[in-house]
Amino acid sequence: MPFTSSWHSLLDRVEDLPSDATLVTPLSRRPFRITDVQEQRVLIEYRDDSGMIPLQREQFETLYERVRDTHSEFDLDRLPADAEPYATVLSLHPRFEVDDREGALTEADAPTDTQLVDIRLESESDEETREEPDIDVYADALLLIDALERYDPRDLAGRGTPALVNLYTLLSDVQRNADDLRQAVRSVLLDRLHHDQPIYGQYGSVQRTIRRNRSLKGDEEVLETLEAAGIERERVLSVDRNKVDDALDVTDLSESDVYDIEESEYVRKAEVDEEVKESRLQGLKGRLAAVDGEDTDELQQEIEELERRIEELTSFESGRTFHTPSSSESG
Repeated sequence: MPFTSSWHSLLDRVEDLPSDATLVTPLSRRPFRITDVQEQRVLIEYRDDSGMIPLQREQFETLYERVRDTHSEFDLDRLPADAEPYATVLSLHPRFEVDDREGALTEADAPTDTQLVDIRLESESDEETREEPDIDVYADALLLIDALERYDPRDLAGRGTPALVNLYTLLSDVQRNADDLRQAVRSVLLDRLHHDQPIYGQYGSVQRTIRRNRSLKGDEEVLETLEAAGIERERVLSVDRNKVDDALDVTDLSESDVYDIEESEYVRKAEVDEEVKESRLQGLKGRLAAVDGEDTDELQQEIEELERRIEELTSFESGRTFHTPSSSESG
C-alpha cells in the first residue's frame, strides 16, 4: 500500500479525535495533545511544555518504511527520544499498533485501536459516568477527607482527643491500603518500562530503578574466602544477637547486662470500628448524591444529626483519658 493512502487514512483518524484527547509517548509515557492537523504535518503540544512541535509527513513516511523493512515489527528503543510522538500518532492508523510488552511498533493484519490515547481525560461527560471503585483505600480516603474538613489539621494541639483518635485511625488505614494498591500498580508498571527513561503522567513521572539486596553466603565459605585473601577470622567475627538472646534464656543475666536499652513511647492503632466507618461512609455518599437535589438542605441536617449521634457513641469520656505515669511518679 503506498504511503500517500496510509497518510490520508492517518489524518482522518487524527481529525476524528476529540479536542481534549490526550496521547502519551510509548516509552517515556509523556502526555501530549494534537493541536492542529495540516496536509503535510501534525502539530502537537506536550502537557508539561507550552511549545508547539510539528511532526512532519516525511518523518512519518520514514518510520512507516522502517516498520515494513523490519517485517512489521520495529523496536521502539531504536527511536530517538524526540521521535516517540511519531510512533504514538502512527499507532492511530488502523493498521499500526504499539505492543507495550514487546516494546515495538507493529503493522497489524486487522484494524486495531491504540492504547496510547485517553479520550476521556478531562472530558465533561466523564463526570457523568464515574463509578465508585470498590477498593478499601477509596472508602478510607473519603472518610479521611471528611475528617480533615471537620478537624482543622493546622491546629492539632487544639483538637479534642476523640478527633485526634479519628484522624490517626483513618490516616493509618489510608497509608496501609494505599501502599497495597501502590505495590499492585508498581507490578503492572514494571512490565511497561523498557529502559531507564522516565515515563510521565498527569501528576508526575516514574522510572525503573534497581535495588540491591545482599545476603551473606555460608559462614565457612565466607571465612575461608577471606582467609585466602589474607583476612584473619577474628577481624570479621562478631556477636550474634540471636545467639545472645538464646543465652539469656538459660542464664540468670538480664537484658540490661548485655544490652543498652532506650525506651520510647508511641501511639499504635489498637482496633478499627468498621461498622461506624461504614455508617459514616454511607452518610457521605448520600451527601454527595444529593448535592444537586431539591432536598439538599433537609438531607444535610439529617446527616449532621446522624454524625452528632455517631460521635457521641464513639467518643471517649474525659474521665477515661489514658495517662502514662512519668518516671518520677513510677519511682
